[in-house]
Amino acid sequence: MISSADDNARAPLKVLVLGATGPTGRRIVSQALARGHQVTALVRSPGKAGDLSGARVVVGDARDEKALREAVSGQDVVVSALGTPASLFREVTLLSTATRALVNAMKAEQVFRLVCITGIGAGDSAGHGGFVFDHVIFPLLLRKVYADKNRQEAIVRNSGLDWILVRPAVLNDKSGRGAIRALSDLGGFNGGAISREDVAAFVLDQMQVDTWLHRSPLITW
Repeated sequence: MISSADDNARAPLKVLVLGATGPTGRRIVSQALARGHQVTALVRSPGKAGDLSGARVVVGDARDEKALREAVSGQDVVVSALGTPASLFREVTLLSTATRALVNAMKAEQVFRLVCITGIGAGDSAGHGGFVFDHVIFPLLLRKVYADKNRQEAIVRNSGLDWILVRPAVLNDKSGRGAIRALSDLGGFNGGAISREDVAAFVLDQMQVDTWLHRSPLITW
């Protein structure tokens, strides 16, 4: 387990980022590099990784346990920012399939720290996204995605790893504010938004502190 002591909290880490070519993943990569970490990005489409300058790019499918083991080997921590498009009719399995393979790969390679992004609407945060999100967007577009996010969270919780599940409120591309609320008690909370920039900063902080270890904070402005 990574210590939360100040000297270790400043130490550079070897970080594997999944979902690195997504809008949040790109910010995680850039901020991790700015903090002095060594970043490996596992990407399925190398053509989308051209602007991940400074990161070591490994081509592979996040559902492929063999590719994951090669990418995980030698890392200190794994950050999963995997996402999947909204689906009206098709069952969604990418997140749970990839996470199950990732957990197996991490155990095999003796890498134990996992910070995994899911989202508001997962688990016991369901029903706290605000009227439009809960009653329009979620049932029409995201129901199948979030069914898979729930499976993903269950896999992480039962993994035996040193895990943190991060549930961002509704994401936007605004500039970061630096003032983030991390909530475990959602009583009275509905709605909320947060920038991808601030999500990336919070996620990277969790790599080296244990405040939210084995917990699933909802983060919002």
